[in-house]
Amino acid sequence: MKFAFITDPLAQLDPTHDTTVALMEAAQAQGHEVWVTSASYLSIVQSQAWARLQPVSLTPVKLENDHWVAPKEWYQVGKWELQPLTAMDAVFMRTDPPVTIPYLYATQILDLLTPTSTRVINSPRGLQRANEKLYAMQFRSVIPETIVSLDKKVIREFVERKDGAVLKPLGGKAGEGILFLEKSDKNLNSLIEISTEKGKEPVMIQSFLPEAKNGDKRIILLAGEPIGAVNRVPTGGEFRGNMAVGGRVEAAEITMRDWEICSAITPTLLEDGLFFVGIDVIGGYLTEINVTSPTGIREIDRLDQVSLGKKVMEWLQKF
Repeated sequence: MKFAFITDPLAQLDPTHDTTVALMEAAQAQGHEVWVTSASYLSIVQSQAWARLQPVSLTPVKLENDHWVAPKEWYQVGKWELQPLTAMDAVFMRTDPPVTIPYLYATQILDLLTPTSTRVINSPRGLQRANEKLYAMQFRSVIPETIVSLDKKVIREFVERKDGAVLKPLGGKAGEGILFLEKSDKNLNSLIEISTEKGKEPVMIQSFLPEAKNGDKRIILLAGEPIGAVNRVPTGGEFRGNMAVGGRVEAAEITMRDWEICSAITPTLLEDGLFFVGIDVIGGYLTEINVTSPTGIREIDRLDQVSLGKKVMEWLQKF
């Protein structure tokens, strides 16, 4: 099989952490062709989706002293080739947020592909629909109390009746711009003004979950089924557990409550073609649904001695 990965430049990726690299390694290990490109190299030619692609060969990471280790030159690429994406069996859309207008244009190009011959993971229309913060709002039974607003008065009233609240930019990633709000903070008005760009951009405000100190669980779902989990625990003075801000990772079990959450969202995920998803769970509540480039595979593989990438490739081979 032939797989294309639309990703950020390889030189910017960390092979010991990045899920995209783990997926590419798994594809290569199964004997599949691996090609890479970026969203800026997508085109429409004769009403079909095309891309300028490079074949890539990877030197897989190795586990040494409970850490992934990669050689300095961990990948080699071949010459660029302009090809129709219909020549691929699957296309992985793995560009990191933010979701910009050019990103949406890229999904519209990918939408020209026929899923029965070239599967796009995740579905272009699913990516267009699923803002990683707002998408969770439709599952009211499994999320904490949450509002979305750019109105300072609405936000203040919510914070004032809570012991604490968490503000999240709707287009953020990796914990960027997330704030802990307290009604006693003399800077509360300023924090709201800065985050909403003076009332021009809505933000999400969630009830603060005290269980966050015990970790923010990332669960990887494949076709709606939870296949692995990792707990991200805040360190130092941080209240955020995201790995990008220094969160410590530890092994995590998939609990009955986690299964309940997954069962609640799976029908909608499958309907929207969101097959490779990372959800965040704190204190038994769903807080986010990550669909653009969910990460966590490297950490789960290391802690649980598994290969989630292999599971993804085996799933793809069924189609």
